[in-house]
Amino acid sequence: MSDTPRAMRQSLSLRLGSAGFLALWCLLAAFPIFWIGVMSFKSPVDAFDANPLNVIFGPVTRDGGDGLSIIDIVLGLVYLFFAVKLALGWLPKMVAQHSPGGQVWAGWIIGALAYAISFVVGLFVILPLILNGLNAILGPLGNPLIGLTTIHYWSVWVDNAFYENFINSLIVTVGVVTVSLTVGTLAGYGLARSGSNLAFWILIIALIFRALPHSVLVAGYLPVFVNSAEILRPILGENAPTLYGQPLAVIAVLVSINQPFTIWMLRSFFQNIPNELDEAARVDGCTHFQAFRWVIMPVMWPGVITTGLFSFLLAYNDFLVTSLLLDQSNQTMVPAIAGYFNRETTTTDQVEAVAAAVSITAPLFLLVMIFQRQIVSGLTAGAVKG
Repeated sequence: MSDTPRAMRQSLSLRLGSAGFLALWCLLAAFPIFWIGVMSFKSPVDAFDANPLNVIFGPVTRDGGDGLSIIDIVLGLVYLFFAVKLALGWLPKMVAQHSPGGQVWAGWIIGALAYAISFVVGLFVILPLILNGLNAILGPLGNPLIGLTTIHYWSVWVDNAFYENFINSLIVTVGVVTVSLTVGTLAGYGLARSGSNLAFWILIIALIFRALPHSVLVAGYLPVFVNSAEILRPILGENAPTLYGQPLAVIAVLVSINQPFTIWMLRSFFQNIPNELDEAARVDGCTHFQAFRWVIMPVMWPGVITTGLFSFLLAYNDFLVTSLLLDQSNQTMVPAIAGYFNRETTTTDQVEAVAAAVSITAPLFLLVMIFQRQIVSGLTAGAVKG
């Protein structure tokens, strides 16, 4: 029997309606991602075929000698199943047990990178070697059933050097997340423990500017970065650098845009932590910073990870700021995809653009899958108060 009070129990029609709505929403949200994922592994003829079954099964791709057999599909699904189970079960336990000196954040960074590298190597190097041997032995079971080719990913990452855009995205996102969380945790803690209303209203005003369109804010920053060499020349001499076109300029602008939201969100998390923890740490001889560092922050990790995810998404998905402030050699991944459509595009260019888009989406799924417990815990804690 359910422990829910009888007055609070939903009717069968309401439960079915809610479940149906959620299922429909998930289907609508997941369909575009699924479809571009399918298209990215097909030849252009199959990818843009009017028949959806031809897009899925890829007959032209299969006839070209590229495809998946029954053995490939079964073992691939088994590999993905265990990869998800490791990410959700084994990885958090290993991070908790082996984090260096109690530094959980360092353990998560090392664990996530090690898992991501192992996943990619296993899926694209080790598994294909095993499957090639099995398909050669098993005869008809090893014949291609569904057309699939990774040539577009090779063209994107190797021929078009998309890895350079990935490195630029990594520099920007790591810079934004690091600065935002460093400043945000200190400021959010100070605001949560401060009795002054002045800082609160300053933050309210800052949040209003956060709501402005990015184009308005970038228009104000752009002349500063364009003329940065002249501005810095009295200080740094003739070797003063031009910040325009450099990732540092994008990091500065995105941090400026996002910092009020980061501070506000972290302040809400800190307010959920009892003041008695600070008082107990002070009684034991800790300074204010030691109490913050050794007592409060270990309790705050779900909130920090959740806030860091929002900062990551802002920097990772940004198009306007990066396209305006970075030159072609330093572009991040999102604006780089637009380059596929800035010339006379062919269907091959379009499929490569789809493959690049899938490449951008994959790390987000991996990130959420690894940190899903902390994200859920952080969102739940932040919704209680603030």
